[in-house]
Amino acid sequence: MDQAQADRLIEFTCNLCGNSNKRRVGELRREQSSCLACGSTVRTRGVLRALSLELFGTNLTVPDFPQLKSLRGIGTSDEPQYASRLAEKFDYRNTFYDRPPRFDIAHPNEAECGQYDFMISSEVFEHVPPPAEAAFANAYRLLKPNGVLVLTVPYSIEDRSLEHFPELYDYSVTWAGAHSVLVNRTREGLLQVFDNLVFHADPGARAGGAPLELREFSEHDLTAMLTGVGFQEVRVHGESFEPFGIVWPEPWSLPIAARKGTYALSLDSAREIMEQWTKLQADLDRMRLVVDSFQRAAWMRLGRALRLIGGGGRLK
Repeated sequence: MDQAQADRLIEFTCNLCGNSNKRRVGELRREQSSCLACGSTVRTRGVLRALSLELFGTNLTVPDFPQLKSLRGIGTSDEPQYASRLAEKFDYRNTFYDRPPRFDIAHPNEAECGQYDFMISSEVFEHVPPPAEAAFANAYRLLKPNGVLVLTVPYSIEDRSLEHFPELYDYSVTWAGAHSVLVNRTREGLLQVFDNLVFHADPGARAGGAPLELREFSEHDLTAMLTGVGFQEVRVHGESFEPFGIVWPEPWSLPIAARKGTYALSLDSAREIMEQWTKLQADLDRMRLVVDSFQRAAWMRLGRALRLIGGGGRLK
């Protein structure tokens, strides 16, 4: 991106909260807050645009999503900027991989399999223990036959993924002085120690800390893993969409949607949409009657003021 492009000013609507913003293109970074109202980033807006396209086939802001409580979804570490808004629209709950309310995608509850129309996973699969394919297979199992997974992970456009600890088995993160180290015992009993660990947030206190990056995917391997566990269609939502302030500065780590099957709204969801449409039409009809009545009254007052209409409401 050259300087002229970076300095170009665009006006956009945040698709999380509906607020209008003006930003220079160079300020639109993947993880940098760029909505003055809710603090959304290019990544979070990209995730919600991908969800809108996958659920409704068009670009809607979250405030314009229809309220469909028959549509069931689960978030794994979703941002609070949009998690509460999705809960107002759908039968949706947000969870976390590393803290309560905790949801372990590596070991999901069997009772939840086949229960979700959509799943959103924000920066989670790079933290799950190997093999990563097992976590993707669990996501597939959790979805209904026509469900969709929308996810983001850090990934490169290299040929192969990079597994930081390929023999990870029985491990823990501990501290050696001021530095954290990972101590692992392989399946064969070999003891391994790794330093220079990468966390995706400030590790904070020594007890607990932030999730550890276990791998960096490549786009090629990531799509191959998703199709390998059964997803029929995998789409990288890499196109920019300036009306929502989505301008991708790099061609990697983009939102991805993996479809389990051809999407179709359930009869309950279709019924809810039609009920809302019918109510909207009725509200518009009532509004038209009010406007017509107001306009007639305004013309009557103007006619009397100009003495064009007599006291009985008839033209002179």
